[in-house]
Amino acid sequence: MAKRIRALTLCDYYLPGYKAGGLVRTVVNMVEQLNDAIDFSIITRDCDLGNDIAYENVCVDQWNAMGPTRVFYLSNGWRSLLRLRYLLSDTPCDVIYLNSLFSPRFTILPLLLRRLGFVPRHPFILAPRGELSLGAMAIKSPKKRLYLRTARMIGLLKGGLWQASTPFEEEDIRRWFPNARVQVVQDIPGKAPAPPNARDTKLPGELNMVFLSRISRKKNLDGALRMLAGVRGHVRFDIYGPKEDPVYWKHCEQLIEHSPGHIEVRYRGTVTHEEVSRVFSRAHLFLFPTHGENYGHVIHESLLAGCPVLTSDQTPWRNLRRLGIGWDLSLAHPKAFGDALQHCVDLNEEAFLELSRAARKYGLASGVNDDLKKENTLLFSHAVSASAIEKRA
Repeated sequence: MAKRIRALTLCDYYLPGYKAGGLVRTVVNMVEQLNDAIDFSIITRDCDLGNDIAYENVCVDQWNAMGPTRVFYLSNGWRSLLRLRYLLSDTPCDVIYLNSLFSPRFTILPLLLRRLGFVPRHPFILAPRGELSLGAMAIKSPKKRLYLRTARMIGLLKGGLWQASTPFEEEDIRRWFPNARVQVVQDIPGKAPAPPNARDTKLPGELNMVFLSRISRKKNLDGALRMLAGVRGHVRFDIYGPKEDPVYWKHCEQLIEHSPGHIEVRYRGTVTHEEVSRVFSRAHLFLFPTHGENYGHVIHESLLAGCPVLTSDQTPWRNLRRLGIGWDLSLAHPKAFGDALQHCVDLNEEAFLELSRAARKYGLASGVNDDLKKENTLLFSHAVSASAIEKRA
């Protein structure tokens, strides 16, 4: 058996956390599916998104065995900066995997330490996770642009291998770094859950709809609420997700308070990953007008549960209407979203079941396969081999 590649993975959140959604699932799925070829070690925060209290049942500031990997839960405070430098210097690895472009603690700081020669110059893979999409870059744009210009000027990202989850993301990367080494490798989706539970009968004039994601500007919950304003019929709209941005949530609350009487909007809190399928299996539609997703694990989870999707054209899930599983529309045309919502309200049970069955079938067909696992494994192999070639040159 070939020797496994040792990958030191840095990410803001990991299990048992779940509030960061796809950012966690991406790494979890890699660990579960690539474990035969990649030996993952993970450094992450000691708490979940929006929390300051450390996880229970983990040992902070030391390695923890977790399934097929080991995890170091790093505490807050200035001492953690010294500890991170020690970990980057003393943890045996062949390649470093960075699960964000803009994370101050788990991307920018490690790259600075590497650039200044304070830690070994291991090869690294950088996965921007949709952070360079036009929609994402429009949020806090001046700070992001300043960082990117500075990174280019000082060669912070020089020598890294970029992972683009789609050809669209490769275009986003090359918009800022034209000469970057980029490998297009789709994220690994999660395993299919059990068949969805029975949901309420779809009656014409009624719609059970859900939004499930982090509540932040990028995910565009306020846009979803405005799209509902002109819809006729009885709509129940349940919102799930952590309030990542309290100021933004206050804005959404104001929109909820002014919703018309026939639009019933409820905030239902957060759900663990194990509960996601149950939530989707009770809904008739997943409304997700996001400003940008590099993959969109939550979209795949909705389809697996037989829940059609109404999303933006800023994800790799395209041509949903032609496939008969939902809609992907331009955010520049909010009326098109309103028309699609009204269409869903007017559907009867027979028409909805046709959509639902097609969604489940497509979700299953989009699951993990041997070719996808091979492509992801090659990503790590190419990063290591390219570095070895550079050292010999």
